[in-house]
Amino acid sequence: MLGDLSRVEKIYLRTGYTDMRKQLDGLVDIIQYSFQLDPYSNSLFLFCGKRADRIKAVYYEGDGFCLFYKRYENGRLQWPRTGEEARQISHQQLRWLLEGLNPEQPKAVRSWVPPKPENPGNSL
Repeated sequence: MLGDLSRVEKIYLRTGYTDMRKQLDGLVDIIQYSFQLDPYSNSLFLFCGKRADRIKAVYYEGDGFCLFYKRYENGRLQWPRTGEEARQISHQQLRWLLEGLNPEQPKAVRSWVPPKPENPGNSL
């Protein structure tokens, strides 16, 4: 199915700037040769330009590559600008990023699961 990202296992974003004139083959070259990552893996790769108002995403769907492009009409992305590396982020961090938030939320509340009772059959 075109653009079914529910099966994405890993999400990588390229920090720094990417020339947004690059098309699919140029972005796949960055993934493969600059970062030594497998573009055919079940991963989503994200790229952002200098103005931080556009994002490109590359995903291999099993029978071909998908190239997603989004331009924000009002606002900018909080894109990590330090160096040029492929940084792995979580699905939650991707949601934050696409909502205009910093993906490195230092004070984000972490989910918590209460511990299971040691002996559930012995209740008072």
